[in-house]
Amino acid sequence: MINSKLRQEKIKSILLTAKQPISANFFAKQFKVSRQTIVGDIALLRAHGEVILATPTGYEYKQPDDLKFTVVCQHDLNQTSQEMLTIIRDGGTILDVSVDHPLYGQLSGQLTVRSEADVKQFMYHLRQFKGHLLSEITDGIHSHDIAVDNSEQIEKIRQDLRDIGVLYE
Repeated sequence: MINSKLRQEKIKSILLTAKQPISANFFAKQFKVSRQTIVGDIALLRAHGEVILATPTGYEYKQPDDLKFTVVCQHDLNQTSQEMLTIIRDGGTILDVSVDHPLYGQLSGQLTVRSEADVKQFMYHLRQFKGHLLSEITDGIHSHDIAVDNSEQIEKIRQDLRDIGVLYE
């Protein structure tokens, strides 16, 4: 068994060259440790300045965002999937969700949702864990930072969110 420092170096190396996210379970099997040990390793790497994202399908290094913009939306739980699919189908990647809490200020959750499979997985976990949307504490009002490849996608996403009635204006 390798020590934690060497394991973290190997995790970093694998993530830097990976073409897709890698799950904690994959690393746990590879290094013959628990999933929780890997979660701790990732936390330590982040504490040392590594920009590692936790996506619905695993860990990855943050890629530079060529174009990023913010939309403000309002909807209930029933429109969550439709909102996310609209953004994804228009070519956006949903980076996060944020709300303005009256006591804590801005609260954010990292999403990194970029495919229909990611949306399905998010909705599955929401149901499986009987979760609550962050926006439930603000009457459904929330914002998303969205990354796109080109500026034409920005207005397309905004218009399509407007068309389905979730864009907050």
